[in-house]
Amino acid sequence: VYYAHDKLDDFISTINSHLQPLFMQIRKGMSEGDGRAHYALVNLAETEITKMASDYTENELELFRKTMDLIILSENGFASSTDILNLADQLKTKKMKKKEAEQVLKVFVEDKWLSERNGEYTLHTRCIIEMEQYILSNYQDVARKCNICHSLAIQSQVCESCGIGMHLPCVRKYFRAQTEPRCPQCNDFWSCDIPGTKQ
Repeated sequence: VYYAHDKLDDFISTINSHLQPLFMQIRKGMSEGDGRAHYALVNLAETEITKMASDYTENELELFRKTMDLIILSENGFASSTDILNLADQLKTKKMKKKEAEQVLKVFVEDKWLSERNGEYTLHTRCIIEMEQYILSNYQDVARKCNICHSLAIQSQVCESCGIGMHLPCVRKYFRAQTEPRCPQCNDFWSCDIPGTKQ
């Protein structure tokens, strides 16, 4: 297939039409940290559990699910290592020692399911791309899509008036040219600090 740099979406769409019978798809996602584009080959035929099941034990998967709960239900899209390690001895499948849980978290980071920064964990871009549908359907009350790019937003800011969310890179881009930041939905003043600007 002919590839032209300025027609990347067409190129991926052609590849995806060939991948369709294999129940696979190349999906585009955005790094919530810096807004850069990422691509992942996603298996459409399997559930979140079976996708990871071949790589991890049952109690490791349970720790991952509980970690995902903490991250998604948090205010800022992060969970502290302390909170995650405290879950290790509460697992229903088989309890885990904290040292063991630390190793498992390290593997989740290496395998790009989680990202870690200063002892705080969040979902890696790979995880968000692959599990977007799962997260949106299993966390319907709390999972939200970014009002700007319309993809799942884990690390986001939320309008205090109408409740819409936006990724931090989308917030930065959207408000860059505005002197007084206003919500794109309800037009109320955006009370959160705009990342990358001096307050």
